[in-house]
Amino acid sequence: MHEYSEKIRDIAEKLLKNGTVDVFIGFKKGTVPMMNEPVLISDPEKVHTLHWDSHCALNLCNYLTGRTDKIGILATGCNSRNIMTHIVENQIKREQLHIVGIPCTGMIDHRAVQRAVQFKEILDITEDKDRLIVKGDGFEEKLDKKDFLQSNCLTCAHRNPVEYDELVADLVPEQEGVSAYEDVTQIENMNIDDRWDFFRDMISSCIRCYACRNACPLCYCPTCFVDESRPQWVGKSIDPTDTMTFHILRAYHCAGRCTDCGACERACPVGIPVRQFTKKLNKDTLELFSWEAGLTSKQRPPLDVYKVDDYNDFVK
Repeated sequence: MHEYSEKIRDIAEKLLKNGTVDVFIGFKKGTVPMMNEPVLISDPEKVHTLHWDSHCALNLCNYLTGRTDKIGILATGCNSRNIMTHIVENQIKREQLHIVGIPCTGMIDHRAVQRAVQFKEILDITEDKDRLIVKGDGFEEKLDKKDFLQSNCLTCAHRNPVEYDELVADLVPEQEGVSAYEDVTQIENMNIDDRWDFFRDMISSCIRCYACRNACPLCYCPTCFVDESRPQWVGKSIDPTDTMTFHILRAYHCAGRCTDCGACERACPVGIPVRQFTKKLNKDTLELFSWEAGLTSKQRPPLDVYKVDDYNDFVK
């Protein structure tokens, strides 16, 4: 996907010069390998900083909330679904946006690459079609890109943007026959004590930095529940009960809204697979309500509406 960069720059320059947008939201190459940075550009003379490759995995929708100007924004499949969710939830208006769609074949799991080179310092990493060329002091490794994709990309069923105003490249084939919830089913089949132990052990290294929350495009409340003091919903410590409360409540806040973009896991500094919480709720909303988040801006999420024929066996 690195070949998209020049096309993105051309599109951004055109949109800014002709006044279609006031700002263009994309990525620039990071100062650390595999860590590209979001960038907002309003000067067409600076579009040369725009960059795209398989390390642009953070969700740009974080930069849409509450804006009133005209915006150009890059959107992969999961990002475009978050844009639809923002529109539905009145965080942005569709007429403000010029969506530049990017067909996506997956983002690289930087931790997997680091493990492959035995945690040697990586000084440079480039893409050559389906290969990654990793360089450091005294070493060079060539890796198959397909073996180092983020776990959410391996099971992604919406690699193309669901809505766009123009495309950077031709649409790519969607993955068929992938099973996104095998791991969730395995956890569901555990007894209740084993399930609790699984999640307790999973979050045991959490330092309550809130990187997962801050990276999530769905977490835009003016005051997060963890920061409320009147009343105080959850303690600030890394006590296991407080930590579990934070993760469970945040996951339920995302129920029926999460597009499984993977930004939360990528941002976690200690590598907690926090998607295990939201994937369970994604599976439930799909099975109970035939709902996948962000496929349309014309319908509200199932937990946001009431229908007389809703699944309601839980009502006694």
